[in-house]
Amino acid sequence: MELFHTAGTAMLSIIVLFVIAKVLGHKQISQLTFFDYITGIVIGSIAAELATELEKPLKPLVAMLVYGVVTVILNVITNKFPKLRKYINGTPTIIMDGGKIYRKNMKKAKMDLSELMVLCRQEGYFNLDDIQTAVFEHNGRLTVLPVSGKRPLNPADLGMKPKAEHICTEVIMDGRIMGENLRRRGLDKIWLDKQLKSQGFKNAKEVYLGIYDSDNHLSLYKAQ
Repeated sequence: MELFHTAGTAMLSIIVLFVIAKVLGHKQISQLTFFDYITGIVIGSIAAELATELEKPLKPLVAMLVYGVVTVILNVITNKFPKLRKYINGTPTIIMDGGKIYRKNMKKAKMDLSELMVLCRQEGYFNLDDIQTAVFEHNGRLTVLPVSGKRPLNPADLGMKPKAEHICTEVIMDGRIMGENLRRRGLDKIWLDKQLKSQGFKNAKEVYLGIYDSDNHLSLYKAQ
């Protein structure tokens, strides 16, 4: 009986954790604010406690919900009131500009020179002379604007106007035809069958992945 009770509380913790994660939304680790990061750790710890709590599972359950609700409220506040955002999430800090490193701003960001060099190298800059401006974002990442002479060329620099590109569409995945994606690109299964035969495939089940790109070209990949 106790084993089934344990399984039940574990399943409850999974369900609640899943619901809270869906409500909070999907963010990468680099996109999390400091509060989001800490809240995620705490909610995970409480969920682990809930999974093994047999006598009073209501206490950790309520604690999880409180943390989730507070996080949602703070997200709503930061979206509705931009002026409060800097107090809750923090603000970007200029660490370097025009060849000058701002010691006070580094101290404010709790960063030393070694950490600055590491962050610059992670962004692909091994020479600080190549950097015009470096901004330490509130999520802990360093955003770098290179000096004009070190910026990569783009078509506008060469007076070129390339045509607009569109996102590629998966029309076959794991041997299954994605009918909705086909219709969205103005295609049908008759067209797809012709393309499959022209590329040496008998049917879609032989294709692991099929992608239709912006140049109206279908790329088919066979599982190895």
